[in-house]
Amino acid sequence: MKKVFGIFVALVLCASFGTAQRVEVAISLNEAFFDSLLDAVYLNAGPIEFSIANGNTKNRQKRSGVVAFTENVEPACKEVIQLLRENNGVRTAVRFREGKIYAPLAFTGNYRPPFVGCVPFSGYAETNIDLEFDQDNQRLIARAKVLNVVLNGTGGVGGSVIAKLVQSSIDKKINPIEIIRMDKMSFMLPVQNGANLRMRATGLRHEVENGALKIHIAYEFSK
Repeated sequence: MKKVFGIFVALVLCASFGTAQRVEVAISLNEAFFDSLLDAVYLNAGPIEFSIANGNTKNRQKRSGVVAFTENVEPACKEVIQLLRENNGVRTAVRFREGKIYAPLAFTGNYRPPFVGCVPFSGYAETNIDLEFDQDNQRLIARAKVLNVVLNGTGGVGGSVIAKLVQSSIDKKINPIEIIRMDKMSFMLPVQNGANLRMRATGLRHEVENGALKIHIAYEFSK
């Protein structure tokens, strides 16, 4: 009984009723929440890493007339981008400013241009996060769009190429990012006679405030 009463009080405090059978619940996620989430991810799972190799992990075979030769790839050159929690004073984070979501992404990695050798690089990517409601799959997703890439030096080798490679890889390989699944935000409330009243999510909208993301989830009650 106490559990049911607690749920009822929570709904009254955070929901506004449109009709007797519908309710809207607001969830607010601030920057401190995402900072703690990222800390937990990097503490327990380590840096996020994805490959940027484009056939470079295999021996390259070239031909000149009828003579074929093989260019061996350095085994220690792991062509990847690794997203870091922090690099040279820039922290990977989520920031809410002027109705927009910004996410600086600190990174490091290695790239091997032909005939050059392994080129280490690091820096950060300035990204903008767009949110959209995936109606078919009933989920809120985010898409990161890279606005600019700042490199901390590549020894003068292929800086512009690496910047474009970083931008393309982040755009393609981390999107889309699932934020909330609607089926995970539905509840069963026990009522009298052993029956259950189901709260089913029917819609979603969001707004970005300075310092926070507010997500509004519309529910309807059904047996």
